Parts: sequence; C-alpha cells; structure tokens
Amino acid sequence: MEIINKFGLEANLFLFQLINFIIILFILKKFLFKPLQRMLDERKRKIEQSLKDAEDARDALANAAEERKKIITVAKSDANAVALAAKTSAQDTKERLDKEAKKRSEQIVEEAKRKAAQEFDSVSANLGRLSVDLSQMIIAKSLSGLLTEEERTKALSRAIEKLEKDGYGKVSN
Repeated sequence: MEIINKFGLEANLFLFQLINFIIILFILKKFLFKPLQRMLDERKRKIEQSLKDAEDARDALANAAEERKKIITVAKSDANAVALAAKTSAQDTKERLDKEAKKRSEQIVEEAKRKAAQEFDSVSANLGRLSVDLSQMIIAKSLSGLLTEEERTKALSRAIEKLEKDGYGKVSN
C-alpha cells in the first residue's frame, strides 16, 4: 500500500475510475464497436457479393458475345432473304404498274380520239346548219326580186329538206 500511496493513488478514486472505465467500455462496445463491426461485416459481404457478381457478369458477357455472333449471323442471312424478296416484289410491282399505266394510257388515248370524233361531228353539224342558214339568207336576198314570196319559200324548203336528208357534212354534186 505504501507504493500505492507513494504514487498518489487513492483506493476510492481508483475504484470509481475503474467503474467509469468499465461503463465507458460497455457503452463503447454496445453503441460503437458492435455497429462498427456490423458495418464492416456488411461491407465485407457486399465486396464478396460484388466480386461474385463481377465474375458472373464476366461469364455472362462471354456468353453474350457468342450469342451476339450467332444472332448477327442469323440476322444477316434473314436480311439477305428479305432483301431478295423485296427486290423480287419490287420488280413484280414495277412490271404490273408499267402494264397498268400502258393500258390506262391506251384507254385515255382511245377516249380522247372518241371525244375528238364526237366533237368534230358536232362542230361539223353546227357548221352545216350555220352554212344552211347563211345560204338561206343569201338566197333569200338574191331571189327576193326574181321570185315571189311563195316560190322562194318552196325553193328554200326543198333545199333545206334535201340538206337535212343528205346531211350537213356531206357534199353532193
């Protein structure tokens, strides 16, 4: 004890300090060391999981590269087949449209010819009627001094009947 007194240790104070140390140790263990240990364990678990996931990803990437090559090969052959089918279909469609366009243009030309002939006949008939009317007027004026009104009317009526019977567009000798 003498040594203890020489160093200035008091038993009561030492006992309280020892109790405080044990309390602080308990508090640190409960609120600091356990959560810290849990956090470190969780990090270790996450790191191990990440390494495992990286390994799985590397394997999946290797498998995906092989699968990608297979898919590209199949896609190229499918694309070539589709391109060939599209080319054939386009050629068939072009030929069909060319035939339809040619047929339609021939129909349009025939329709135009038919309408032109109708228009020509209509214009000829109108021109014939105008010619008859003009001729009637000229003859009426010319013959007004030579023939009586009744003779003029009969002559004009016969000429008109003959023109209508023969047609306006025909010339007779």
